[in-house]
Order: sequence, then structure tokens, then C-alpha cells
Amino acid sequence: MSGTMLTVTTLWKREMVRFYRDRSRVIGGLVPPVIFWFFIGSGFSGSFRVGEGEGISYLLYFFPGILTLIFLFTAIFSTISIIEDRKEGFLQSVLVAPVPRTSIVLGKVLGSASLAFLQGIPFLILGYFGGIRIHHGMVLQTMIILFAISFVFASIGFLLAWILESAQGFHAIMNMFLIPMWLLSGSLFPIGNLPGWLAWLVKANPLTYAVAALQRVLFDPGVISSLPTMRQCAIVIFVYCAVCFAGALYVAKKRVNY
Repeated sequence: MSGTMLTVTTLWKREMVRFYRDRSRVIGGLVPPVIFWFFIGSGFSGSFRVGEGEGISYLLYFFPGILTLIFLFTAIFSTISIIEDRKEGFLQSVLVAPVPRTSIVLGKVLGSASLAFLQGIPFLILGYFGGIRIHHGMVLQTMIILFAISFVFASIGFLLAWILESAQGFHAIMNMFLIPMWLLSGSLFPIGNLPGWLAWLVKANPLTYAVAALQRVLFDPGVISSLPTMRQCAIVIFVYCAVCFAGALYVAKKRVNY
């Protein structure tokens, strides 16, 4: 047990140190989504409002989606280090060490998830000055949701990086699947009153429930009536946490990447 925990904490610390020593990665994970939020949100704010009654401005509505995008960028891009570690020989030395694969997967995934979580917190604070208010009783709930989302993205990133041989292939797969998932998650538009085929795609998208959970926490109840319940969101999010981590663990045990 002590060897397992040492492996997890060592890999976790290595991910944190490597990321924050490279300022370009920090800036690249945080600044583009902030710019995206400001320009897209500001552009649509004058066109329509979202929600029932007085509703909310589009700039505020767009906030949970951009917060999710920060987690996606940071968690996914930080797992590219697996491909780099394989080319540099570090991954091979870890794999031949007398430690279980579970500790290797958990250390890498927790490191990437922690990075995404820590990158999202400053943006959440920035949202306070833009009109986002979190009730004191929901702070812990919000933090749990944010870390769970980060864990899902980090597990997906690990799975892809372990299978793929190049960073170029990694980026191609991410653009092919993860960006459309984000676009169909309710980040850009409300999920109510959609065409039938599009509504089914949105409901089948696990990221929809992550965005909906954040919207329920960050917005007043009843503003957007078409959202899934918090119970549904929590079940889907934590099921995907387990499924994605199990998938990452499976490929790490079955596929030897020397």
C-alpha cells in the first residue's frame, strides 16, 4: 500500500510541476477560453436573453460552458505528456517498476484532473465579477462537480494518449469527438425546444449533464426549466467517472506501450 501511494503521489506531483513550469501551457489552457467567452458572449448578449421570466444574459448563460471547456482543454492536453513520456523513455521505466498499473493510471489521471480543477478556479472567481453568484451552501457541491468533470476528461485523455502513437493523432481525435461533444452539451444554446434528432444527441451526450449541473448551481432555480434534475446529473457524471477510469485502467493493463 505504501508503494502504491508513493507511486500515485509521485506521478501526481510530477504532472503538477511539469505543467506550471511551462507557462505557455498555463496560458494556452486558460486564456483562449476566457477570450472565447468574452467575445462570443458579448456578441450574443445584445441579441437575446436566455431563460424564463427576466432570464439571464447570454454572457452569463455561456459561463458554465466555457468553464467546462477550460477543464476539457487542460485535462486533455495535460495527458499528452503520456505520449512525450513514451518517446523520452520515462514511461518504460515506470512500467517495469514493481508497482501495480492501477497506481500509474491513478497518479496520471489525478494529476491531470487536479490541473484542470486548479485552472478552472481562477475563471470561476473571474465570473463573480461578471455577475455569477454562488450560494454559500453550494460551494462544496460546486467543487465536487468541477472535480468530477475534470476526472472524466483526464480519464478520457489518458485512454486516448495510451492508445495513440503521436500527438498529431491525439489532436485529430480530440477535434473529431470532444469538441462536438462540447458543442452539443448545451454550452452554446439551451437544450429545450430542439429538433427531435438533435434533442436525442444532446440527451445522449454525457457532457450535457455536466454543463446542466453547473447551470443549476450557478443560476437561480427556475431560470432554465428544461435542465435535467441535479439527481440525474450527479448519477450520469459519477457513472462516467467510473466508466472512463475503468476504460483507462483496462487499456493500461492490456496494452503494453514500450
